Amino acid sequence: MSEKPQTRITQQITNQNQPSLDEDRVTLQGAQVPMPNFAKGGGVVPAIVQDYQTGEVLMVAYMNEESYRRTLATGRATYFSRSRNRLWMKGEESGHIQIVREILLDCDEDAVLLKVEQVGGAACHTGYRSCFFRRVTPAGLEVVGEKVFEPEEVYRRKTPGG
Repeated sequence: MSEKPQTRITQQITNQNQPSLDEDRVTLQGAQVPMPNFAKGGGVVPAIVQDYQTGEVLMVAYMNEESYRRTLATGRATYFSRSRNRLWMKGEESGHIQIVREILLDCDEDAVLLKVEQVGGAACHTGYRSCFFRRVTPAGLEVVGEKVFEPEEVYRRKTPGG
């Protein structure tokens, strides 16, 4: 069974894309693709981020309409920080950007799955490849992930946020 074209963007997203906003669709490379249903989540939707080659879950963030459009336009993952109430492009401080290779919407169109190429090897602001680097055990949390960098060597500010 093949997927519906409106639920999967399979072409590589490039800097030449300039999406235009319609009410519930956006134009990408001349085609109309659906917008997530941002209203269900009060203006944001969760964005699950996976390595496009391995399927490893790298992180979870949130997107609003503007961050979704910017992601489509640039091909680089841009999110909405709920705590800072602003957009942030992944890697804007660390250089560890995410090049978007695929975007999928869930069945209710209120969650986004980004399949990305993680540049720099780390998605987590704490220096680990994945934000999911700790396993829950009866003895507590066990570190099972790979640490790629030391945050204090990468970030200019004391408490980096994602």
